[in-house]
Amino acid sequence: MLFTELPLLERPAAAAAAGFDAVELWWPWVDDPTPPKAELDGLRAALEAAGTRLVGLNFYAGRLPGPDRGALSLPGAESERFRANVPVAAEFAASVGCTALNALYGNRVDGADPAEQDERALENLAFAARAAADAGAVLLVEALNAPESPHYPLVGADAAVEVVDRVNAATGLDNTRFLLDLYHLSRNGEDLPSVIERFASRTGHVQIADDPGRGAPGTGTLPLAELLGLLRAAGYTGWTGLEYKPSAAGSAASFGWRP
Repeated sequence: MLFTELPLLERPAAAAAAGFDAVELWWPWVDDPTPPKAELDGLRAALEAAGTRLVGLNFYAGRLPGPDRGALSLPGAESERFRANVPVAAEFAASVGCTALNALYGNRVDGADPAEQDERALENLAFAARAAADAGAVLLVEALNAPESPHYPLVGADAAVEVVDRVNAATGLDNTRFLLDLYHLSRNGEDLPSVIERFASRTGHVQIADDPGRGAPGTGTLPLAELLGLLRAAGYTGWTGLEYKPSAAGSAASFGWRP
């Protein structure tokens, strides 16, 4: 969400110039789950030249930003596009040392049986978990928020962690984890300290934005410093991604909150 005003291959250097040595990405080729090798090589070279490590990458998720919220539970072509993307994304992650791959579940589809969508999702998530394991990565399952994603079935921490448990049981790998996004959970009205207490040990990645507004810390009322402190106290030692909207002055001007 940050630095998207720039072409893809310029973003790692911009992040480095802003003081970061680690970045994360949604799947950057929205219309292409299997981009040409030259596209992947170009992104790898841009990351290496900037000295930024990629620590989180989404699998193909459809039109994001846009109306889609993932592809893996959708019937037909979109599910097949997700499966085609899995080995491509996992191989790329392994080549750059990225150890977290996020698989957005996908919206409910009018006319489709929710139980059949969930069965398809479990099959595809297990497929992705095995590919992630081969790449030395964890698979992430994320809860979104109901007001902004009303057709997405995983709109609470409990629902997402239930899927995490199902995938781990199906694969026996224990490499599927919860992506704990404090903004989404706040928009759902969840008790965030309780979520942290219950699920910190099963969390593989954290993302933040302030609420309301989904802006930088300090633009809303969410006590992010306190919540991140609770996560640390609960034993979370992983990355925290800044998944928020940049200020009107642009991404580079959106980090004034940092100490």
